[in-house]
Order: sequence, then C-alpha cells, then structure tokens
Amino acid sequence: MKRKVIIFGAVLAGIVSLAFYYYYWGSTVPNGQQPLIRLNSSNLSSLKDAFNGSANSVRVVVMLSPT
Repeated sequence: MKRKVIIFGAVLAGIVSLAFYYYYWGSTVPNGQQPLIRLNSSNLSSLKDAFNGSANSVRVVVMLSPT
C-alpha cells in the first residue's frame, strides 16, 4: 500500500511541476517575435484596436479552450 502512495505522490508532483512550467516558464518566443501576452478584460481593447487597425492585412484570431 505504501508503494502505491509513493507512486501516486510522484505522479501528482510531476503533473503539478508540468503545469507550473507551462503557465509560468513556458512563455518564451523566438528572437524577433513579439512577446506573448495574456488576454484579460483590461487589455482586450488593445487587441481590438490592433485588429481593426490592420484592415488591409490578413487577420486571424484563434481562441482555444481546454474544455
């Protein structure tokens, strides 16, 4: 029984570590690319302005949801 608890704890620690890496350290981009931003209600208007300001260009907005 103790071995199962240790294995479960190791798997859980791995999942938490991967989630932490994904959300806090995984935000790097290649050289020359603009930095990533996280959209929220306070900066959504800047996205709208930039999108509408480039009407002569190809524009694509993709929204992904984990559900």
